[in-house]
Formats: sequence, structure tokens, C-alpha cells
Amino acid sequence: MNTAFFSDLLASISEKGRSLLGRKELDVDPTRRAAGVIDLCEAVLSGRGEASGVALAREALDGYARLDASARLTFFETLAERFGPDPERLTQAIEDWRMDPCGRTGTELHFAAEPRRQELFRRFNRAPGGTASLVHMRQDLLDFKSGREDLATVDLDFSHLLASWFNRGFLVLRRIDWSTSASVLEKIIRYEAVHAIRDWDDLRSRIDPADRRCYAFFHPALIDDPLIFVEVALTEQIPGAIAPLLSASRQIADPAKARTAVFYSISNCQRGLDGISFGNFLIKQVVEELRRELPRLENFVTLSPVPGFMKWLASEAPTLAEEDREIASALADPVWAGEAGRPESLRKGVENLAAEYFLHAKAANGRPRDPVARFHLGNGARLERINFMGDLSQKALRDGAGLMVNYQYDLDDIEANHEAYANKKEVAASSAVRRMLRGGNGRSRLQVAPGSSN
Repeated sequence: MNTAFFSDLLASISEKGRSLLGRKELDVDPTRRAAGVIDLCEAVLSGRGEASGVALAREALDGYARLDASARLTFFETLAERFGPDPERLTQAIEDWRMDPCGRTGTELHFAAEPRRQELFRRFNRAPGGTASLVHMRQDLLDFKSGREDLATVDLDFSHLLASWFNRGFLVLRRIDWSTSASVLEKIIRYEAVHAIRDWDDLRSRIDPADRRCYAFFHPALIDDPLIFVEVALTEQIPGAIAPLLSASRQIADPAKARTAVFYSISNCQRGLDGISFGNFLIKQVVEELRRELPRLENFVTLSPVPGFMKWLASEAPTLAEEDREIASALADPVWAGEAGRPESLRKGVENLAAEYFLHAKAANGRPRDPVARFHLGNGARLERINFMGDLSQKALRDGAGLMVNYQYDLDDIEANHEAYANKKEVAASSAVRRMLRGGNGRSRLQVAPGSSN
């Protein structure tokens, strides 16, 4: 209710400001409209009164929303070119700091170095619906910025502010169940990014039974729009395949007998918030919620995809031993999973290669190649088990040779694992995973070629 009241108040201020300004709608011509939005941005920064400032900010955001793709690109290019730091002020602040490096000149240098567009974004954020509009605006920017250093600079400003506005202190954890509003449930279906939800019946089977849970983070400025959500299955054992968990005919387990909580799908909902981390807070808070509700739970694990495995195999083909190149070639055609006897003949080799991938394949920064591994290992989880043929969907076979992984969140080891990963880039892995390496000695057997990422 308080959030709704505040939103209504902002809207009222905005409408009052619009009437005070006596402004008309922006020109219908797209070219002149783009220039008009830029002019409005300058007006927003001019320091008008509260009501007129909020009205101008909302008008500028509405004008941006009506721009076509070409005009939006021009808008971002102009933000990069014209809305950086004030050169004269910054030059003077640098000189003052050199002459007298003290707290006063340091503070002035800090503020002088701030791009004007950061203040513009802050003023946009005061408008009714401004936060949501900025998240959508940044999504557009992400579509444009590839290979553009100037736009990457604008994105850094966006990221800086969004990380502050969406920090953990502002997020609200809510359980999603069948009584949740239809508008939120519809978004859960739409945003599910790991295992597609077919229809409303499929959704209900994931959130309504006694052995299922779903939790999402929300932000007060995006009241009924989840930021990220996790789907949880309560089981007795640690599962190695996704199909039994999602089966419509599965037997519903008694939560009182469950010893394992399985995080089998984590989906980010707002592309405009890419790079703003919520998942680590979400998992840890959900673990606490589940422990309070079901104190007999012992294991907190994921059942995760391996989206980068096949791409890595293709890139590393020249470094592979001959027998491994044959395996990689076989996996490139997904029909192998349905051929009689074929999966079992490949199992050992695939497990060897998967262990190599997780324990030794590195990105340029020394972190694991696999993006899901980076996320969970960075949160302090342990690579517990690699599951052969864990997901036989076409996407999983194409991207990860059907592999799935259990990352275990052992509450006694999370901090130590996180520190080892952050400071030494160490991969916390079970002895079972390390034994999968060919030879079982934990060392890589790849033939490293010049230019290899290993």
C-alpha cells in the first residue's frame, strides 16, 4: 500500500508539473522527435522545481519510448558524446587537487569527474515508473553496445547506478504459489529460461504440490515484476536427471521425509539488469527459508545444465587425443543418445572430458569456462557430481551433450570455497568428480596446443 501511495503521489506531482510547464507533445516526426528528447534531457538537468522536474523527466522517458531503433541509437551516442563530465570543471578540479591535495579538493574532483548522464539517470528515476523505464532503456543499450567503446562507457554508468538501486537491501523475497496473482504467474511462465513451462498445468505442477517451492526477488519500484526466481524440488536423494523431476506422472513426495532441496531452475527476468547479481543472495536466503520450514533437510544442491561443454569441445578439437576427438565427433550429432548401446559405449570418455572441462578449462581471466559453474562456484558451492545423460532434450544434447551437474551448497564450507575461488581461482570439487579425470590423478591429460585456453 505504501509503495502504491508513493507511486500515485509521484504521478500526481508529474501531472501538476506538466500543467505548470504548459508543454505540448513531442513532434511526430521521428528525426525531430529524437532531437526533442535530447533537448528535454538538457532541460531535466537544468535544475527546475520538483514538480516541473519530475514532469520533464517523465516526458523525456515517454519521448524515448516512442523513438525507433535508429533514433534510440542516436540518443545513446549523444549521451556518450555530450553528457560526459564537464571538461572545464574537471580540468579545474584536477589543478586544484594538484595544488592542494586535501579532502575538500578531493571531494570536488570526485564530483567533477562524474558524467552528467549519471545525474540525468538519477532524475529520470524520480519520475513515475522511472525505474522500470530505465531498466528497459538499458536493455536497448545492451543490444547496441557490442564493439562500441563509447556505448560501453554509457553502460558503465547505467551499471553503477542500477547496482545501487537494486542492492540486496531493497529486494523482497516472496514465495510463488498457486494463490499468487495471475499477472505474476504469467511472467513466471514467460521468463523461465532453463526448462520451458508448457502451459498453466505445467506451471501448477511446479509450484502447487507439497514437494515443490518457488521463490522470487521483487523490488519496490517493480511491484509485480520479478527480478529473478528459483524453482525447488524436495526429494529424498540427490537427483541426476531432470525428466523424473518434471514428469507429470511423478509421485508427490512427503516434504517431512525430504532430505534434499534441489534448485533445478534459476531464471533472471530483467535483461536490462544483466550483470547486477541477485542469484547468490537468492539461493542463500532460500536455503535459510527452507531450513526454518523443514529443519530435517540435509542437502542443498542444484541440478544444473552445462551450456558451454559442446562449444568447448569444438574449440579444443586440435588439443584432444585421437580417441577424444572421436568422442567429440560422435557427440556432435545428437542422435547418438537414442542409438542402442551407443550411450554406454561413450559414457566413460564423456565423463573424462567433462571432468577436464570443469577442472581445467579456463577462460581468459583464469575462471572456469562454463558460465553456470562460475556462478555457483563463485557463490561457494562445490562441484559434487557430473550426471551423464541427465537431460535428453535437444537443447541440452546440442549444448552440453546431455550432461547435468549437481553443485552442493554445504553451509559449513560456503565461505571457505568462495574465498578459495575468489582469491586463488580454485575449483571446489568432490573426490568423485576428480576421479573422473582419465587416470584419476586430478591432472589434465589434454594435449595443450599453442593458443589453447587451458
